[in-house]
Amino acid sequence: MKRFGLIGASGYVAPRHMKAIKEVNGQLTAAMDPSDSVGIIDSYFPEAAFFTEFERFDRHIDKLKRSGQGLDFLSICSPNYLHDSHIRFGLRSDSDVICEKPLVLNPWNLEALQAIEEETQKSVYTILQLRHHPTIMELKESVDLSRRNQVELTYITSRGKWYDYSWKGSKAKSGGIATNIGIHFFDMLLWIFGSYQSHTTTHLDQHSGHGELILANADVKWKLSIQNSDLPPSIQQAGLRTFRSIKINSRELEFSDGFTDLHTESYRQILKNNGFGLQDALPSIELVHKLRTNT
Repeated sequence: MKRFGLIGASGYVAPRHMKAIKEVNGQLTAAMDPSDSVGIIDSYFPEAAFFTEFERFDRHIDKLKRSGQGLDFLSICSPNYLHDSHIRFGLRSDSDVICEKPLVLNPWNLEALQAIEEETQKSVYTILQLRHHPTIMELKESVDLSRRNQVELTYITSRGKWYDYSWKGSKAKSGGIATNIGIHFFDMLLWIFGSYQSHTTTHLDQHSGHGELILANADVKWKLSIQNSDLPPSIQQAGLRTFRSIKINSRELEFSDGFTDLHTESYRQILKNNGFGLQDALPSIELVHKLRTNT
């Protein structure tokens, strides 16, 4: 049984990681979060050690390592700007690392992590769950790359006023919406349609953005938003708060279902040594950095 640690246990995505650890027959040994509102742990690993201070968590992990009971994996669900530091901690604690997207905020952070991977002989994996979605996998196999594909991406996931007051509302901490909510879609597009060529950003602020991307085999129009007012009227009338749409050559790609187990599948593949690493994450990290800095 693989032993897991978890940093960032009280956030939105942490339960997906706990569920994945449970479903791959792992054991959550210890978790850490500055917030103590983490009762969700009881649904999965009520016996896990829990810490609200990183220093005590660090001491506990080091004690486990020295006793021969160290972590096999450290899962990271902390705020985006802390990923880099927490990944380094995991590698230096002699464990492999599984980190939520975005893996880091800046491309050069990956270079430093690659050096530590080589020093420690441990690996960093990231969650690029759309690459495991059956419909997306079928699209990658079937798309015609001999033509210029015309792609329209729209992703609107409305957020309340709290968003601006959290770390997610700070571009320095989250990377802004292109990074925080868009990166897995941008990764998907790069994975399917090839490398980045150029971009034009028409608008980008802390709540919404839209522009165009030129990829090796596609021209992409994209729109991202966390504003409820940007949802289509039919979605608002249905009381829903999220709308995602991908059109390829004017044909809608239906992929509303199939999202529930993608983290578990990501973990299964990582345990089979088929996970996505630093180089897999690099193209989308480079792209969202260009969007964020308009370079």
